[in-house]
Amino acid sequence: MKRRSLTPPNQRNHQYGYELALKLASNKLASINIEEQCQNAGAKLKISASNKIITLEYLNRSYQIILPEMDVSLSGSQEPVQPRERLLMLHYLIQASGSPITGNKITYKELPDGAGYFPTFYKRAIKPLVDNFGQEPHRLLDAATRFGGHRADYGDLSVTINAFSRVPLTLVLWYGDEEFVPEGSILFDGTISSYLSTEDITVLCETIAWRLVKMSRGQTTDK
Repeated sequence: MKRRSLTPPNQRNHQYGYELALKLASNKLASINIEEQCQNAGAKLKISASNKIITLEYLNRSYQIILPEMDVSLSGSQEPVQPRERLLMLHYLIQASGSPITGNKITYKELPDGAGYFPTFYKRAIKPLVDNFGQEPHRLLDAATRFGGHRADYGDLSVTINAFSRVPLTLVLWYGDEEFVPEGSILFDGTISSYLSTEDITVLCETIAWRLVKMSRGQTTDK
C-alpha cells in the first residue's frame, strides 16, 4: 500500500487548498450522525428548526459551529478563526470515536506512520518549544496556563493542555547545561488516533507550539 505523505504546511496553506479541504470536511460532517459524533467528541449540540449549533472546546475557549452553513466562530468574539484551526475542529468532530482517555502516554513515533515522519514533526512542533523555552522553561508553564494547561510529571518540566476535550497533549522539556543542550518531547494519550489523523496531530502540535511562543512574547497568537 502506498504511504500517504504528511504534506508540510508551506505546501498546503494556500487559499484554494484550504477551501477544498474545508469543503470536503463539511460535506463529510453533513453526511454523518451529528448527534452521535458530538457525544463522541464531548461537544454540545443545540437543535432548532433552522439549524444545528455545535459548541466545541478548543484550547480552553468555546467555539460554535453552525450547520448547515458550517460557519465556525469563537463564542462571544469577533476574532477570526484561522482556516487550519477550522479544519482541525471539523476533522475532530468527524473522526471522534468516543474512546475514553486511558492515561497511557505514547510518543509521535508510535502513531501510524509517525516514525518515518518524526524528523518533520520535530522541526515543526518540538524545535520551536526547545528553542524558545529550553533556557527559560518557566515561561512555557506561564504561557500554557493561559490555555488551561497544568503541570505534569515528565522530564524536568512538563505541562498538559487539553487541545480538545478528548485530546490532551503533554509538552515536556529537559533543561540544558554545560554538557547537554535542552531537549523536548510531546506525549499523547494512547487514544489520540481515534480522534485525529497523524497529519492533523502534526498541524495541531505545530499550531499550539507557535501559539505558546507568541503568547510568551506578548504577540498575537494567530498563525
